[in-house]
Amino acid sequence: MDLPDSSKSTGELMLPEEAKLIAPRQLAHLGDAVFALYEREREIMLSVSVKQMHERVAHRSSAVVQAELLQKIADSLTDAEKEIVRRARNIKAPSGRSGGQDKYRQSTAFEALLGYLYLTSRRRLNDLLAMTI
Repeated sequence: MDLPDSSKSTGELMLPEEAKLIAPRQLAHLGDAVFALYEREREIMLSVSVKQMHERVAHRSSAVVQAELLQKIADSLTDAEKEIVRRARNIKAPSGRSGGQDKYRQSTAFEALLGYLYLTSRRRLNDLLAMTI
């Protein structure tokens, strides 16, 4: 799935300096939606039923799997992307999460990275998402 190249009504993406001013939790909120849409679009051609599609998307959207996906792409991240990941990973995680605090923080970092890239570079976002398959 290739996401469109613009996010503002003017057709321009946000500058990285602007996106870095957004709180990591907000970037993660956006990244969660981006990843869910990416996974749903990818699964629509692979699943034989809506139930199967939902189960596959829910599995890949879990904190444990997203933490694994972050590790999978970690060596390919730029310094700026690593900084976004570091900032988001340091957010205090709610207690009682299944998979543990560490996995939750890593998945939040993964989602924040996706949110940041959605705002700044769709091409880079698509490249990193392709590495997660």
